[in-house]
Amino acid sequence: MTFIELGVDDADRGRTFYEALFGWRFEPGPSGNGYMIHTPDGRAGIHGGDAGASPYVFISVPDIDAAMDRVRELGGVVEDMDVEGDDESQARHGRFKLCRDDQGSPFGLHQPPNG
Repeated sequence: MTFIELGVDDADRGRTFYEALFGWRFEPGPSGNGYMIHTPDGRAGIHGGDAGASPYVFISVPDIDAAMDRVRELGGVVEDMDVEGDDESQARHGRFKLCRDDQGSPFGLHQPPNG
């Protein structure tokens, strides 16, 4: 796994909470509705408008387009929601896609940025 995303009602309030609790460092995220989080153990994200959400787990893949095709071939679903942001954001943070497996369970794909 390369990335975990926390869903909260208010991203700014979530930032305040997790900064105070863990001392994490935050920067604006790719979707414009949250933040990228830098922790001693890796990177994560937080987004608003998703009160009470369970964390999203993103799995690293070398080619996100091929992985999305494979998800569909296996009976899963690639969500339409844009979580990737613009080209500049993708270059900095990589590409992200939310998916569901063939039983409806959510997970995410993450293609890390090049270089």
